[in-house]
Amino acid sequence: MSSNARTPTGLRIGFVSTRFAGTDGVSLETMKWAEVLTHLGHHCFYFSGQSDLPPAQSRVVPEAFWEHPQVARVQEVAFSTMQRPPEISRLIRELQELLKAQLSAFVRDFSIDLLIVENALAIPMHLPLGAALTEFIAETGLPTIAHHHDFFWERKRFLTGCVWDYLNMCFPPQLPSIRHVVINSSGSHQLGLRAGISSLLVPNVMHFERPPTRSDAYTANLRSDLGLAPDAYLVLQPTRIVQRKGIEHAIELLHRMRRRGLPCHLVISHAGGDEGNAYVQRVCDYAELLDVPLSLVGERVKPTRGLTAAGEKIYTLDDVYRQTDLVTYPSTIEGFGNAFLEAVYFQRPLVVNRYSIYTYDIAPKGFQAIEFDSFITDETVTQACEVLQHPAEIHPMVEHNYALGLRYYSYGVLRRSLKQLIVDLFGVDQPNGQRNGRRAEGVPVPV
Repeated sequence: MSSNARTPTGLRIGFVSTRFAGTDGVSLETMKWAEVLTHLGHHCFYFSGQSDLPPAQSRVVPEAFWEHPQVARVQEVAFSTMQRPPEISRLIRELQELLKAQLSAFVRDFSIDLLIVENALAIPMHLPLGAALTEFIAETGLPTIAHHHDFFWERKRFLTGCVWDYLNMCFPPQLPSIRHVVINSSGSHQLGLRAGISSLLVPNVMHFERPPTRSDAYTANLRSDLGLAPDAYLVLQPTRIVQRKGIEHAIELLHRMRRRGLPCHLVISHAGGDEGNAYVQRVCDYAELLDVPLSLVGERVKPTRGLTAAGEKIYTLDDVYRQTDLVTYPSTIEGFGNAFLEAVYFQRPLVVNRYSIYTYDIAPKGFQAIEFDSFITDETVTQACEVLQHPAEIHPMVEHNYALGLRYYSYGVLRRSLKQLIVDLFGVDQPNGQRNGRRAEGVPVPV
């Protein structure tokens, strides 16, 4: 290989998922990948069932969203009974064919060279989409990066059902044109053990090379807009309201801090998510029971600033972090830990449950946080109170954490990994402009 050979540029890359909207972890991480790939000279497009991205770069297919009525019917039966009704098999196939045709049109219309599938081949939130992707990639050989955030075996609700044929075939599929990416070491080990599939570990990242800016005049009234009293400490729970986030621990922590005289207010920045409203009600009831002020602000926190229909300010998650006094991250299960990295990036003190991926992949790097192991202790409460009462003393801790974030979880780390994946799939460009590799058979080349 010539010493002047270089990573290919100018690829037309199609991201695929059920949703590219809001502030969920998959959507946020997709935008980071797209930002880095665009900086490397590529062009990004998006296929999904719900999107808040520019229409000129997107194809939105309602049946690709998990809340579409027909998809919801499939999902409800798939994981609630041990024997699949024939009509559900037919409906899966009908949706699969529809989505495969839409994927083909997306690839053709946007002249896609490379697919990046965001979690849709890992967790069966949308069985027909996973099946459509698997068959489309098998038939075309289109180069694909399957970016896996969560696997079905990590979620109890997907371990009982009547669709094991689809789970074993599509979540994820083992095809020669797919390169598999995982976000934690456990996922890599389990993927190898369960499916015999090798993978590349690419952790979630933040743009640590570009430090956050300070709060501006737009956020002057953020605390009062989110329901805080003037003297209250803003404690941020920056996650969706789903059971594995362990939000009861955050409520208990604030209850015990308030008993020590600290007027803490819990703000949950994200909406309920994909597991129904029962847990949302549980969180509200528990906060009321323990007399903890609680604000659910998912409708006021969006990817960009703006106004609600009622004329109220919409803030970004970054805006809220800049005003935060303490971050809680009491999850019992996480694929990685976006909220952990966000707290490190915005240099905020953090209370974290020692969930498995944190213990294996993150903590050994040397990060400093207020840790607890499955339940809140008096020591946890004391440490949390101290960081609020003596904020000047946290600077060495948060600066130390930021330096580690820059070293291990920066855009530079992501950039190197994406270059490696692209070279693996497409080879290298030679000095004369010739590219090693070719488009996959069956994938139309624009004239």
